[in-house]
Amino acid sequence: MILAASSIHVTVGEVGAALALVAIAAIASRAWHAGLEEDIGIAVIRSLIQLTAIGYVITLIFDQDSAALVLALITVMVVFGAFTARHRAKLVPNAFWPLLFALAIAAAATLGLVIALGIFPATPRYLVPVGGMVIGNSMTAAAVALNRLGEDVQEQSRKIEATLALGATSTQALTPLVRRSLRSGMITLVDSTKTTGLIFFPGTMVGMLLAGANPTDAVRLQLILLYVLLGAVSIAAIMAITLARRNFFTPAHQLREPPEP
Repeated sequence: MILAASSIHVTVGEVGAALALVAIAAIASRAWHAGLEEDIGIAVIRSLIQLTAIGYVITLIFDQDSAALVLALITVMVVFGAFTARHRAKLVPNAFWPLLFALAIAAAATLGLVIALGIFPATPRYLVPVGGMVIGNSMTAAAVALNRLGEDVQEQSRKIEATLALGATSTQALTPLVRRSLRSGMITLVDSTKTTGLIFFPGTMVGMLLAGANPTDAVRLQLILLYVLLGAVSIAAIMAITLARRNFFTPAHQLREPPEP
């Protein structure tokens, strides 16, 4: 897939003007005593710093046209994604390594497949943004799935122990919880895919339209990305649950004590 080059110029003043909407959010939080003003301020500052920094990094990668730099950036995103998701799955013992492997496998399998099928060329201009979308969505799905699994195991620990006492294996005891966790991790993207074009326009499509792209090209690219993301989040959620569920049990198939939150 080769898209015609197009661009849109956004000034610093226009970015600053958009802060008016942030001010509305902060005022609403103060008026309703929601206590989110500090979090909103931190979010704005962090987003400004992080996106500005990554903009320079991506510019460097595009200029160098280096596969090694693309791989390095994707590796960093996978590691930071695993660290971030681990904090959301506090009830899962040793959640970092299952998350790290899940994100790495989802990114490698998804990007490898789209390149092998000829959907995107193996260039930084395609691999960097698509890789970022894949890892970000995979991180969210894996974190939600493991968070749900950890909560369910804690709430149903007596039932699990009773099932084990009747001769079931740890895998058999967790199967119903695994199904619910997998559904929790994937349902958000599945639902948003169902309503795409009816209730909202996804970000990629909006960005292309603002940049002057043909609407048909924008729609087709958005469909490709939606389907790619569906595959990626399913891989990430399945791998995270598969690798993490054994951490709930000892080698003798006994349920471990939940970790300290």
